[in-house]
Amino acid sequence: MTAVAERITGLVGALRAHGVRIGTGESVDAARAVEALGLADRERLREGLAATLLHGAGQRAVFDPVFDLYFPRGVGGPDGERAGREALRERLAEALAADDGALLARLAAEAVDGLGGYGSSPGADGWSAYQTLDRLRPQTLLARVRADVRGRDGGGEGFADRLLDDEIRRRIEAFRRMVGTEARRRVAERRGREEIARRGVVPTADRVDFLFAGRDQLAELRRAVQPLARKLATRLAARRRRAARGTVDLRRTLRSSLSTGGVPMRPVLRRRRPVRPELVLLCDVSGSVSGFSDFTMLLVQALHDQFSKIRVFAFVNRLDEVTGLLDHGRADPDGLSARIRAEATLTGWHGSSDYGVALGEFAERYGDAVGPRTTVFVLGDARTNMSDPNLAAVREVARRARRVYWLNPEPRGQWGTGDSAAPDYAGLVEMHECRTARQLGALIARLLPV
Repeated sequence: MTAVAERITGLVGALRAHGVRIGTGESVDAARAVEALGLADRERLREGLAATLLHGAGQRAVFDPVFDLYFPRGVGGPDGERAGREALRERLAEALAADDGALLARLAAEAVDGLGGYGSSPGADGWSAYQTLDRLRPQTLLARVRADVRGRDGGGEGFADRLLDDEIRRRIEAFRRMVGTEARRRVAERRGREEIARRGVVPTADRVDFLFAGRDQLAELRRAVQPLARKLATRLAARRRRAARGTVDLRRTLRSSLSTGGVPMRPVLRRRRPVRPELVLLCDVSGSVSGFSDFTMLLVQALHDQFSKIRVFAFVNRLDEVTGLLDHGRADPDGLSARIRAEATLTGWHGSSDYGVALGEFAERYGDAVGPRTTVFVLGDARTNMSDPNLAAVREVARRARRVYWLNPEPRGQWGTGDSAAPDYAGLVEMHECRTARQLGALIARLLPV
């Protein structure tokens, strides 16, 4: 049981490193689940540990590959001689047609062992899922598997072609994941499970760098806007209640203490006027920064009840107000970027970012949007393509506004490199690194005015 306990401890540690919050009680529950379920049925064990350690379905994307490392299907490579590429493809087509999960798992192990190894040491220096799939090319088996399935079903009666193709693609995608799992397992045996769990497992969407997030990860982030907004709204409301109590009025407190011999038994507070603040967003929607801006715009829009007024402006090298488009986009967050680009004027005679022109246009055309109750958020990487950063416009906005914050999705170490004017802007307004949705949520909760 000592080895099993070490695996559970390693699994919990790896999940914590990926941001999954697991307490001591949950770790104990996981150990009890292993004791109750045993190790014979690996999939039942997987579900039992997931039920005791996870807090939501979104964490399964991290849990499953980590579980496969600490509770692998096997050890070492498959027995027997390595099969050739064509023989593997032949057997893979048959397994896909039969939807035989056990056989597909064995074929994934054989494919990685025979086609995925690289290096010059005995066996291999490592194993690559990409190399395995590139040589095996399972996606090219679609027509062949379709014919086999139709033959097994007597002509495929009852199957529409599209449904059949979708089902075969699902099986192929499942096999591709098996290959990835097998390659990670083989590499982990050589380099250590801890390192591969840290480096070889894709993090949850809220920990993925905005600048490198793929389409699926950005879509998952957009789906997470409403739950995150509800959590932030609760925090803002609590901050507002605390702030409404006000600060101690020393003069009135001392006067009130005369009735208790000069001892201030009941402090008198200055009551704050219940005025909700205003918010303005200036969002760079060019290139890879657009995913960061889109998510932030949707998040702030979901918090609209917390503010008396929200105005949102988008820019590339021209600036236009998109508040109405954002409000209209509540039902279709995935189409926000396309709608803004289609209906707003964001570029002039070229398509590159120009912060100087955009910020100057905001200060000149929309200066009335900023007042003493307004907090301004600028979203962008501050890369000016060697154009004038127009610091005077930023000074003017900062002079009019209550506060100005700049959220930069680039790592702090890259500020000031190349065409980045981040240090110049950071000298005028408060700039924060904001690379992930998790960082953004923490910053919004801390910086949003109450």
